[in-house]
Amino acid sequence: MFALNFISSHNEKLLIARQKSATIRLGDIRDTYPENSIVWITFGSKYGAKKQLYKAIIDKALTKKFCDLTTKELIHQNPSITTVDELIRTFESIYEKQIHADDTVTVIHFSEVVE
Repeated sequence: MFALNFISSHNEKLLIARQKSATIRLGDIRDTYPENSIVWITFGSKYGAKKQLYKAIIDKALTKKFCDLTTKELIHQNPSITTVDELIRTFESIYEKQIHADDTVTVIHFSEVVE
């Protein structure tokens, strides 16, 4: 089983409240997260311990350019980010590199698996 890990405490709060149902990641990573696969949604630092929050299914994974992201995708990623420019600035601080509107991202939509 794979994990979708989140490192920001803001994301942890959104995930726990079930307000986050998508993640946008740099590059084309569809092969890593194929549709209909089960993943653990986890929270923790990149090389540290992780806290398992819940299981989820990958509903859809698609690639597009930053400039082609929809408002709906931005809201599912983070309700407080409403423009592509805001997301690019956020990603630049996370990845510590310059991001361009024509860079490729993968949008991963997921739903909690309730047992």
